[in-house]
Amino acid sequence: MVWQGLDVVKTARKMLGETNPADSLPGTIRGDFCVEVGKNVIHGSDSMESAMKEISLWFGQNELHRWESCSTSWIY
Repeated sequence: MVWQGLDVVKTARKMLGETNPADSLPGTIRGDFCVEVGKNVIHGSDSMESAMKEISLWFGQNELHRWESCSTSWIY
């Protein structure tokens, strides 16, 4: 899954939790569902630069779609 948006790397990493699940807060994905660093249930890029490389590694252009809320045309 690829997310886009304002401060998306920072926001996503907050939702994911720390790389070490023992350091992750309850309510984060890693805090709730991981038990050790080596068996991670989710990956999140640490920067926009890393994200761009990783997205091109795992996804083709035909697999990426720009999502837009139906309310966008009403608001903007």
